[in-house]
Amino acid sequence: MLCAGLIGFRAWRKAMEGRVVDRLGLYGFGAAAHLLAQLAIAEGQKVYAFTKPGDQAAQNLALELGCLWAGASDVAPPELLDAAILFAPIGALVPLALRAVRKGGAVVCAGIHMSQIPALDYADLWGERTLVSVANLTRADAQDYLPRAAAAGVRPHLRIYGLRQAGQALADLRGGAFTGAAVLQINPPP
Repeated sequence: MLCAGLIGFRAWRKAMEGRVVDRLGLYGFGAAAHLLAQLAIAEGQKVYAFTKPGDQAAQNLALELGCLWAGASDVAPPELLDAAILFAPIGALVPLALRAVRKGGAVVCAGIHMSQIPALDYADLWGERTLVSVANLTRADAQDYLPRAAAAGVRPHLRIYGLRQAGQALADLRGGAFTGAAVLQINPPP
């Protein structure tokens, strides 16, 4: 709830600065996005989940959580979005997300790192679209987020690994072996 929840919350607030966001796109439906989707839906937003092509498990989780639509990240949503948040560390998604948002919409890059962003056609940015990133979390973010998440009933979907299984957890994360979030625990349950 802290790292993934807070970065999602901060990106969400950044996406809404100066605009009404009824339709929100989340690219990379993992730890942060599955938490944020629950909060955004509780706040009355229509959420569109974008996953790796072929990641049916993540798409199913998104729909189970109440997302209006779930599909591959290389597919346009059924309607233009007001804002999109990229959790996936794939720079090539930036132009796709810009094309998926309406004029005046925002794209927020919320990953710790991202591969190189390819050259953009000016038409993708034109129309007063905003492209920003978030990087830091504050105590105020936590004080705002945690009560809102609790009131919205946000629940993480976890896969628990023992501390000695950290390498396996990373491999499973990269390979898409689970949906939601991985947690390393010193004494995992049997």
